[in-house]
Amino acid sequence: MFRRGLELPPSGTESFFLWGPRQVGKSTLLRRFYPEGRWIDLLKADEYRRYASRPELLRQEIEAEGADPGRQVVIDEIQKAPALLDEVHWLIENRGLRFALCGSSARKVRRGAANLLGGRALRYQLHGLTAGELGADFDLDRLVNHGYLPPVYQSGQPRRLLDSYVGDYLREEIAAEGAVRELPTFSAFLDAAALSDGGIVNFSNIARDCGISGHTVRAYFGILEDTLLGSWLPAYRKQPKRRVIQAPKFYFADVGIVNRLARRGRLERGSEAYGHAFENWVHHELQAFLSYSGYEGTLSHWRLAGGTEVDFVLGDMEWAVEAKASPRVSRQHLRGLRSLIRDHPEVGRVVVCLEPRARRTDDGIDVLPPETFVRRLWNRDFC
Repeated sequence: MFRRGLELPPSGTESFFLWGPRQVGKSTLLRRFYPEGRWIDLLKADEYRRYASRPELLRQEIEAEGADPGRQVVIDEIQKAPALLDEVHWLIENRGLRFALCGSSARKVRRGAANLLGGRALRYQLHGLTAGELGADFDLDRLVNHGYLPPVYQSGQPRRLLDSYVGDYLREEIAAEGAVRELPTFSAFLDAAALSDGGIVNFSNIARDCGISGHTVRAYFGILEDTLLGSWLPAYRKQPKRRVIQAPKFYFADVGIVNRLARRGRLERGSEAYGHAFENWVHHELQAFLSYSGYEGTLSHWRLAGGTEVDFVLGDMEWAVEAKASPRVSRQHLRGLRSLIRDHPEVGRVVVCLEPRARRTDDGIDVLPPETFVRRLWNRDFC
């Protein structure tokens, strides 16, 4: 059992949504925080049928047993029955109850009840396992090969579990919601999209490879966002002193899924595929840090029109972070950071790499092994 880095409110104090990809550990986390909570699990077929057909049962049953404002009401997989949010809204306003609403997809909630709970519920997101949560069990090679989902990370057969995960995602998230008309086409899109992980997406190329329109490709990426399987990393645009690229990059939420979709096989240090996976991991750690720490800055990337780039920028040029899966960082690896420093000399600068010991270059660039990077990040030494 891993102690997760996300802290939830004490029972009966706040209503909130808890979002996260499938199998990321949301239910386990909620049971740890609210062992005495009133639990409604919409993954159970009988409970789903009851509440989906008669959402008023939620209010009637809670009223019958006596509403207890100090007891958190947990609804797992809320996206399966978004009509329940009307009843949740009423119980919050009229009975002072507090709800934990857990889900892996915001599509139905947004379509069916977009105006509900506005300002009445906080939003939390649980990510896959981080190095900070793993502590002494942190194994970089295992993370970039297995991914961040707890059951997959711990498994001796990650490929089989990841294949099942993708199949369940297509069947239960995509097909069940009627999100796309042609499931085989969306499956082919997933394979093509995985090859764009960590990069600026060429919609035309993916459209051509999948035999669909560019508009459909954009809509499919929207589905990946809605189902929390991936997210866009915006470009840093504030006060550019040179011509910068303003297109976002896309990252999948779990590198193990990328590995299976892209058919990478076992990743070994020194390979190009390992380098791509390493960058995904650094993005994952930074995203989780932003979600859990209360840090108010954003995450973006910086790229000049000529191709020079820095992988990640925290806040308003507070820190710039490069991910280089190399055992020896050279001048070429530092070119992007040094170009950025000319425009933003005040920025903190870090290279996360595979060198065995931390060091600092003459112009103030911290070259950090993964373990040192993780320790400094989660100790908030970056901000």
